[in-house]
Amino acid sequence: MIERRTMTVQETAAYLGVSKDLIYNMVKTGELPAVKLGRRILFRKEVLERWMQAQEMKF
Repeated sequence: MIERRTMTVQETAAYLGVSKDLIYNMVKTGELPAVKLGRRILFRKEVLERWMQAQEMKF
């Protein structure tokens, strides 16, 4: 079985503990890195982990 390397908007929102609307807004403004495949927006787990680490360093 192949392990998924991406998450959907809903999965990402749950993972980060925020709303789907916030995820969509952050993608739209370029704040959150995402991959668009057709109409789907996906998030690579390893990229989200690096992004979160970078956000922690800003404080």
